[in-house]
Amino acid sequence: MKWLIASDIHGSAYWCRKLLERYDAEKADRLLLLGDLLYHGPRNDLPRDYAPKQVIEMLSKKKDEILCVRGNCEAEVDQMVLPFPVLAEYGVMPLENHLLFFTHGHHYNEQTPPLLKKGDILLNGHFHVPACREHDTFLYMNPGSVSIPKENSKNSYMTLEKGCFQWKDMDGNIYHEYFLK
Repeated sequence: MKWLIASDIHGSAYWCRKLLERYDAEKADRLLLLGDLLYHGPRNDLPRDYAPKQVIEMLSKKKDEILCVRGNCEAEVDQMVLPFPVLAEYGVMPLENHLLFFTHGHHYNEQTPPLLKKGDILLNGHFHVPACREHDTFLYMNPGSVSIPKENSKNSYMTLEKGCFQWKDMDGNIYHEYFLK
């Protein structure tokens, strides 16, 4: 199974469209969204083509393929307009011999991780900067931001297939990869 993993669309119709084009081009089976789908939040400038209603419409067409966690910009009203669950604080899934803990990152993140065992993976967005760092007790990953990248990073997403994580720009170019051990 191939996953496309993305975070921080922030209501950008332009970047959501690009993301879904990449999803189709990647021939991914599922889309894992790490929160902050519709709103830009008070700390961010408006992203390109800010149009949350268009983002709702685009994502709704993929409702059966989306797994999503709540970002710090999500509210209960978002659940009223989106046909897939968006209010879970985190999710967990087995991944080969590892546990994948995925969340937005405003509560659990690299500096404040959840309780994890050696070999577990913490995956979050929120910081808008791609990352892959090994710690003594866990592996930390961040796909970066679809619409508002920070620290001179690229608009980006990740894929996961057969134990290989790949970080890609929005043209599908791989700029980092990590193979699970």
